[in-house]
Amino acid sequence: MNFIKLYKIPLLFAILSVAFYISFGYDLERSDFTKLISLYGALFIITYLFIEKFIPKSRDYFWFLASLGIVFRLILIPAIPNLSQDFYRFLWDGRLLIQGVSPYLFTPSSSPALGVTIEQSQQLIDGMGALNASHFSNYPPINQLFFAVAALFAGKSIMGSVIVLRVLIILADVGILYFGKKLLEKLNLPIKNIFWYFLNPFIIIELTGNLHFEGVMLFFFVWALYLLFKGKWFWAAVLIGISVSVKLLPLLFLPLFLKYFTNEKTQKVLEIFGVSIKKLVGFYSVIGFTVVLTFLPFLSSEFIQNFSSTIGLWFQNFEFNASMYYIIRWIGFQVVGWNIIETTGKILPVLVLLFVLAIAFFRKNKTPQELMTGMLFAISFYFLLSTTVHPWYVATPLLLSVFTKYKFPIVWSFMVMLSYSAYGENGFDEKLWLVAMEYIVVIGVAIWEIIVPTNLKPARF
Repeated sequence: MNFIKLYKIPLLFAILSVAFYISFGYDLERSDFTKLISLYGALFIITYLFIEKFIPKSRDYFWFLASLGIVFRLILIPAIPNLSQDFYRFLWDGRLLIQGVSPYLFTPSSSPALGVTIEQSQQLIDGMGALNASHFSNYPPINQLFFAVAALFAGKSIMGSVIVLRVLIILADVGILYFGKKLLEKLNLPIKNIFWYFLNPFIIIELTGNLHFEGVMLFFFVWALYLLFKGKWFWAAVLIGISVSVKLLPLLFLPLFLKYFTNEKTQKVLEIFGVSIKKLVGFYSVIGFTVVLTFLPFLSSEFIQNFSSTIGLWFQNFEFNASMYYIIRWIGFQVVGWNIIETTGKILPVLVLLFVLAIAFFRKNKTPQELMTGMLFAISFYFLLSTTVHPWYVATPLLLSVFTKYKFPIVWSFMVMLSYSAYGENGFDEKLWLVAMEYIVVIGVAIWEIIVPTNLKPARF
């Protein structure tokens, strides 16, 4: 009776959330933007209430929220993703791989030349779309391993494969909850922060619902940070290497570890950086060795050419939900009269690299909080200059923000859903005024947080 009395209002909102997730997962078309944003907005508001308002004076509240996060994910177990087609490519790559064929050497559209039979091949090709089917796979080897697991256990059923992938992603999120809580305790930050990741409808919908593997990448990365901050740099490096082999994104963070490895006894010639070169070289070497080891079974000149050219498409061909790039593109049209993405796509990554190196050399990054704040700035700048920012990309800055004083990625996890307005009943039509609204709000909040000093609160729930 005490439990029911204490949790009466949270339980009512939990039941309401269950109804919204059922509607989102089983009764929503991507083209129905009004319904999509209404359901999402309601879920986001309820999440805010759970985390910031409904906080009974009970240690059991952590487990209550953790249980809700798991229940909301389990609701979506048998749902076919309705906001993304990418999972069809995941299933294709996995089924190809378990037959001993490299998914990096053949495109789905060239399947007649494979000489192997892919279960439900035409359905998978139709599902992923002609554009995806015409490109080589860009998913790193550990990611491919998960696709192969789905093919191994449910290689003849799309629904079965979806369920296998979804269970793997849910397990990764539970791992993030576990290590995220430990990191927050170590950093003396409020434990409730982790629920801005674990209970966030953005994460539940985009990762569990739409089967994106950012959460798996982040699980290995957060686990690595936990070990690193405990002084176990070798195993941290191994896990970072595995994280890179799920998604390449953690490569962006590698320069930022430069100042973290400090040593007062460093030789004088190295004191300008204050870096323990021996440990740093060992750390980077283990990461590099781990990454190379995972890619080794696929390495060939053909693989390198196909993989690198496919990755390049994200910088020089594809455009979606960009911010600064759209402004640059508009200026290009005014000056030269055509889309300058091929030129801009080569310059913007260089600017990102220079920015990350500036953070690495001119910012302290010696404490865990300084390091993760540097990572948050780096990834945010990268996405602000990217030509393509799909909603699920925001999962990385969102999780990093949990361990810092900055909350603009939480705002971003709400505003980024406006990008789905581009998918209408008459096809793709990006609403640039909504894109502008998204980034004006997010950048405005970020600038306000940077300018206005905020002290980190001591640990509590």
